[in-house]
Amino acid sequence: MIDKSLFLEKKVAFHTLGCKLNFSETSTIARALTEEGFIKVKYDEFADVYLINTCSVTEIADKKCRQAIKKAIRQNPNAFVVVTGCFAQLKPLTIAEMEGVDLVLGSNEKFKMADYLGDLQKKASGEVHAGKIMTNKEFFPSYSMGDRTRTFLKVQDGCDYFCSYCTIPLARGKSRNADIKTTIELAKKAASEGAQEIILTGVNIGDFGKSTNETFFQLVQELDKVEEIKRFRISSIEPNLLSDEIIEYVARSSKFMPHFHIPLQSGSNKVLALMKRKYNRELFAHRVDKIKSLIPHAFIGVDVIVGVRGETSAHFNEALEFIHGLDISQLHVFTYSERPNTKALTIEHVVPIPERKLRSQILHQVSDKKTRHFYNQFVGQTASVLLEGSENEGMMNGFSENYLKVKVPFDASLKNTIQKVKLKSFISDEMVFDVELMD
Repeated sequence: MIDKSLFLEKKVAFHTLGCKLNFSETSTIARALTEEGFIKVKYDEFADVYLINTCSVTEIADKKCRQAIKKAIRQNPNAFVVVTGCFAQLKPLTIAEMEGVDLVLGSNEKFKMADYLGDLQKKASGEVHAGKIMTNKEFFPSYSMGDRTRTFLKVQDGCDYFCSYCTIPLARGKSRNADIKTTIELAKKAASEGAQEIILTGVNIGDFGKSTNETFFQLVQELDKVEEIKRFRISSIEPNLLSDEIIEYVARSSKFMPHFHIPLQSGSNKVLALMKRKYNRELFAHRVDKIKSLIPHAFIGVDVIVGVRGETSAHFNEALEFIHGLDISQLHVFTYSERPNTKALTIEHVVPIPERKLRSQILHQVSDKKTRHFYNQFVGQTASVLLEGSENEGMMNGFSENYLKVKVPFDASLKNTIQKVKLKSFISDEMVFDVELMD
């Protein structure tokens, strides 16, 4: 039996790598540990326990995990170091062998962290608790609170798609979710703690309802009725699951913001087939056209991967031309890196690393051009912005309904409030609007 009195007044620090889903889960773990008596501190402060919640989408994510572990050990060589998340689920023994690591927890075990901490004494080598995620059907609801003004609400976990380049199903398991009733209750709980805006997040949120015989569209409709929350945003959703009826509903809704994030991954149908994606570029173009026809001012962010195995120069140029023609607001460009145990490794054509970097640079330039064009359309207009709490050189940031970033002079009383502003000028170098607060 663990003596949890050992946790009282102990300091714990958290470091999150990767996606919004990870942030929501880290925040939930932090609340659970503070309820056990821990005191939460910043990661660059001295702590008795350091927790790193990892990502493993790319090789860079793995590297950042190793750097975070080393930073914790530098700050307190005697600290108890816990590593969890996707990298921990995929490579638990590798992490356990790293100097200073005491505990490695898999994707499910992290939600029962207090049960594994023991007496918090350093170990000769890392202790591993990582179950078989592919057979797991348990869903752990999560939401972020306190770390950021906007709240990330986890509505779904896992993925059944098994794209050829991706390890996420191996780290997260099969698609699963809580039912709509439970999800609504969690949203209301977040609202009671001060949430003004909730971002729906997960691994494949459009797949919501598969495990409860419900649908994501039904969830959207029910969340729209939650009076306590002023704003909702839909995070990354697969184009084949972003139905026209969802787009039409968002266009009518006063709570769901005109903001979409849709993974394209490639603008070449041949590459999409190699990736084992469940749509073609024609469907993607239809989704973008549908959004813009109903919500012309909507922000559309798009994920793209460059340099995947099988992507020839002709494929990339075809994709580049397609992306140029899309009325989108921003690209999130990822450079492909080989991941163990993925089907893409069987594809013979390998894009050289320098060529991958060049293609990434090209698409980053396209993204900058599109974002500047999108922002410039709104100079002189008014917007409602939710202001963040952190201060940066005497200023504070916020985001409009359609995800325009703004800055105003810092005023602590404005934190987590929605203010009407006039968009005076777009500061291109900073990708932010200088604004005037309106009464």
